[in-house]
Amino acid sequence: MPELCDTDAVELRRLLAARAISPVELLDACLSRITTTNAAVNAVVTLDEAGARAAANEAEAAILRGEDRGALHGLPVLIKDTQDTAGMRSTYGSPVLRDHVPVADQGSVARLRAAGAIIFGKTNTPEWAAGGNTRNPVFGATGNPFEPSRSAAGSSGGSAVALACGMAPLASGSDTGGSLRNPAGYAGIVGMRPSYGLIASEKRAFGWSNLSTDGPMARNVADTALMLSVMASDDARDPLAYTLPSEPVRARAERWAAPRPAKLGKLRLAFTEDFGFAPTEQAIRRVFRDRVARLAPLFAECREATPDCTGADDAFAVLRAGLFLAMHGKNYKERPEMLGPNVRANVEEGLTYSLEDHVRAATTQTRIYRAYQSFFENCDVLISPTITLSPRPWSELYPAEIDGVPTKSYFHWLALAYAVTLPGHPAISIPLGRDEAGLPFGLQIVGPRGGDAIVLSVAASLEAAFAGDPQMCRPVPDLAKLATAPPLSSTPGFLTWE
Repeated sequence: MPELCDTDAVELRRLLAARAISPVELLDACLSRITTTNAAVNAVVTLDEAGARAAANEAEAAILRGEDRGALHGLPVLIKDTQDTAGMRSTYGSPVLRDHVPVADQGSVARLRAAGAIIFGKTNTPEWAAGGNTRNPVFGATGNPFEPSRSAAGSSGGSAVALACGMAPLASGSDTGGSLRNPAGYAGIVGMRPSYGLIASEKRAFGWSNLSTDGPMARNVADTALMLSVMASDDARDPLAYTLPSEPVRARAERWAAPRPAKLGKLRLAFTEDFGFAPTEQAIRRVFRDRVARLAPLFAECREATPDCTGADDAFAVLRAGLFLAMHGKNYKERPEMLGPNVRANVEEGLTYSLEDHVRAATTQTRIYRAYQSFFENCDVLISPTITLSPRPWSELYPAEIDGVPTKSYFHWLALAYAVTLPGHPAISIPLGRDEAGLPFGLQIVGPRGGDAIVLSVAASLEAAFAGDPQMCRPVPDLAKLATAPPLSSTPGFLTWE
C-alpha cells in the first residue's frame, strides 16, 4: 500500500468510512510530506496546522459515532491562494493583501468544507493569478516537481505541484486562460475546467463573463470527479449558474462523482496540434503525434480537425484586459507601484481599447462558440496538447519566443488553453507520460457543450487504458531527491517581481 498521502482520494474515503485509517493520521501524513518536500518547490505557502488538527479530531469523532458529514469527510484539501478561506490568510500573491485574513469562505471553498473537507493550507499563485508562471513578491516562485529550476506554469501552479508531491489528495484551482490545465500538464496531474456556471462563483467582477471559473485538481480522474461533485452547485449570486427555481440541477452529486467508462470504440475523435493558431513548439508537436498514434486505435474514427478559431488571440486579449481593468483599475491609478508587471500590462492594455474593440471581441467570441457547435456535430471529443511548450526556467517571466518566433504577449503561449476558454466548453488535462525533455506531457480533452460527464468518462477510460504502460502512465517526481534538494528560496531571483 502506498503512503497515505499518496493514496487516491476515493480510496482514502473508503478507508476512512471503514475506520481503517483516521483523519488525524491522514492529516499527519500530508503535513509530514510538506515538511520533507515543500522547501524544494515552494508549493504550499500558508498552513493552519492548529485549525486543521481540530477539524481532523472532530472528523474522527464523527466517524466513530457513525456519522457521515459528506463526500469529502476527513480528506485534507489545499486551496489556491486567490480563493478566500475563513480565518486563513489569503494574499492573492499581492503585497496589497499580504496580511489579508477573510472572515468567510468564498462559495466554492464553503462547499468543500460543508462536504467534510479539512481545509489546511493555501497554495502559491502568481500575483492576482496573472500569468502562466507561478511567481509573486509575497512568497516567491514555485518550482516544477520534476526539476525545481523550471516553471510549474500557472496560475494554479502551487496546487498542481502540491498534488504531484503528495502534499494533499485534492487541491482547488481556477482557470481563465488555462490556469489549472497548464500547471496540471506541467506537474503530471489532472486539472479540469468545467462548463461555465457548473461551479458557481459570487466573485467574478463581470458576472456574465464566462472566461473565469474555479475547478478541481487531483492526481487521477476519479478523484477530480469526486471533487467536482462537491464544487458543482447553484448560487443565486452567479448569473451564469442560473437554473429553474427549486430545480438544483448542478447540485446532483451523483452525476459527477463516479465517471462511467466511455465506449471509446463508438466515439469519433478529432485532434489538433494548434487549433489553427497556437504557437506550439515542434518538440511538443512530435510528442503529441506519437500520442495520437497510440490513442487512435481505441476510437471508431480519428481525424485531424479544428473548430475555426480565427480572431481568438485578439478576442481573448480584449476580453481579458477588460476583466483586469474592472478588477485593478482603481489600484493602478492610486498605487501602481503595488501592482506587478503582468497586472499593469493588462490594465494599460485595457485602457487603450474602445467600445468598438469590445464589440469586435464579443462578436468574435460568439462566432467561435457557434463554430464549436458545428464542429461537434461531426465528432464526439477533441484532443490537443495541454500547453504549447516544455517547461522553461521559472526565472523567465514568460516565453518571449517559441521555436525562434516571438510571442505576441505574456499569455500568447497559453493559446491552446484559451482556444477552449472562449467558447466555454469543458476541458480536462490528463498526464500521458513524458515529453522529449523527460518532463510531464499533458493531453487536453475537450468535450461538446455541457459535456462535462463525457470529458470525465473519456479521460477515465484513457487513463485506465495506459495505466500499465510505463511510457504513457502518470509520471511521479523523485520525492527522495526533492527531500535533499536545497531550498528553492536560496535560488537567485526567487523573490524577483519583474
